[in-house]
Amino acid sequence: MFMSESTLPQIPADCSCESLFGGRLSCLQHRHGYRFSVDAVLLAHFVKPDAGACILDLGAGCGIVSLIIAYRFPDTSLTALEIQPPLASLIKANVARNNFAAQISAQAGDLRRLQDYIVPGSFDLVVCNPPYQKANSSRLNREQEKAIARHEIKADLPAVVRAISVALTDGGKGAVVYPARHRDELLAELCDNNLSPRRLQMVHGYPGSPGKLVLVEAQKNGGQEFEILPPFFISQEKGGAYTPEMARCYAG
Repeated sequence: MFMSESTLPQIPADCSCESLFGGRLSCLQHRHGYRFSVDAVLLAHFVKPDAGACILDLGAGCGIVSLIIAYRFPDTSLTALEIQPPLASLIKANVARNNFAAQISAQAGDLRRLQDYIVPGSFDLVVCNPPYQKANSSRLNREQEKAIARHEIKADLPAVVRAISVALTDGGKGAVVYPARHRDELLAELCDNNLSPRRLQMVHGYPGSPGKLVLVEAQKNGGQEFEILPPFFISQEKGGAYTPEMARCYAG
């Protein structure tokens, strides 16, 4: 299924390559643009798609969430939508590099006009690692690719959640990773769009530290059951090594 090191295409000069799962999965990233972080890896491991699920990855970046899901659940199909054409092209390169052409399709597109690209109500699962820093933030990244990926320049939380609701079939699920400090904002926005939170997991940097991220799964027109999962710790201690759980997310 996967190419050997000798048959992999050469890494472009403007890219680096991150290997996961003992080299069984590889992901090209621009050296001086958006680069995925632990939040995307956690989101890809948080979801539990059903066999044969049709999945939409909104704001897909370099495609890392789609790649991990495709690797973990080979009987699913994915559409990766990314607003920045250079990143959309990078997703296509990563799909080819990992022989996922039959499983993942990539497209440049704006989630604010989602109906231009997809049939509404046609996805069983939608995943998103949305931008969360305000567009007028004093910490706006000078590199445009990073800025658009991390700041609410092209899409804010209400637009993201509306897109998730539009894409999902009735009873379908959406999964989002977001800063823990904005948890209540995220939950309220989901509920306002007929997305009932069903699972929640708080992510901490290390035991005893405040919540850093929150992972939430919500169901379109779903019921009232709400499962709070045990906290997830990234590192064993401040500045320390990954916890076994986090290490497994990279080891496969």
